Amino acid sequence: MESIRFIQKYPEFLEMIKKVSKEKYYPILEKMEGWDPHDLVQPDTWFPTENSMFGYVYILFLSEIENMESHKKD
Repeated sequence: MESIRFIQKYPEFLEMIKKVSKEKYYPILEKMEGWDPHDLVQPDTWFPTENSMFGYVYILFLSEIENMESHKKD
């Protein structure tokens, strides 16, 4: 699947994550909603499935949680 499909589905992926996330992570999702999905992939990026697109967004989300948790320890 081409990067344009990722860009179209990005808001839906965030909504899917929000439905199963704790409220304490909502600020991260709000931050990610402000990201331009064009900046997350290159024009020639290709995903084998829609699940792999979702996985990429979920990894970004988990990375943001990790960053948040590590800043709390400082």
